[in-house]
Amino acid sequence: MVQGLIGKKLGMAQIFDGNGHAVGVTVVELGPCTVIQKKAQSTVQLGFGAVKESKVTKPRQGQFKKAGTGPFAILKEFRVADPDSLEVGQEVKADIFEPGEKVKVVGTGKGKGFAGVMKRWNFAGGRASHGSRAHRIPGAVGQCAYPARIFKGKKMPGRMGGKRVTSPRVKVVEVRPDDNLIFLKGPVPGANGGIVFIRKN
Repeated sequence: MVQGLIGKKLGMAQIFDGNGHAVGVTVVELGPCTVIQKKAQSTVQLGFGAVKESKVTKPRQGQFKKAGTGPFAILKEFRVADPDSLEVGQEVKADIFEPGEKVKVVGTGKGKGFAGVMKRWNFAGGRASHGSRAHRIPGAVGQCAYPARIFKGKKMPGRMGGKRVTSPRVKVVEVRPDDNLIFLKGPVPGANGGIVFIRKN
């Protein structure tokens, strides 16, 4: 069995559990993913998101022709417990996951642009009184004559978000293999329409 799949985040919704309680969930279009290659060390390469042939490079086109499949926008390698159970060109659907199990979700967080220290690092800021002139600035950051430099990792203004984010132990609330949908409890990284990778823990 493949240990993960590629999906697309559709957005958040609200469903009701067996006790009638409302649960906020993230809806992900998970697969179907096609096996493009079987690799060493019990890994397979999966493809997701069909695109036109002109949208992929010629080396990729040759790779897809060898597999006998159409071109895909996203390729990702996943571990597989039994490589002999899969064949090149076979489709893998969302039914490899079950309601109630915990999964690891990897995505690219929303980019928030260049941000100051109060937004980026939750600094308290300076005094708000008249004449302060230091309301939202970080304050002193340098040293004296020694070491006369800024240490690496100093919390300063800069680009915020837009990085790879992993959410461990996200609960699967519901799986709909016929619709290629999976419902995950709570939020997951990324904007609507973004690509996410869901792995078994």
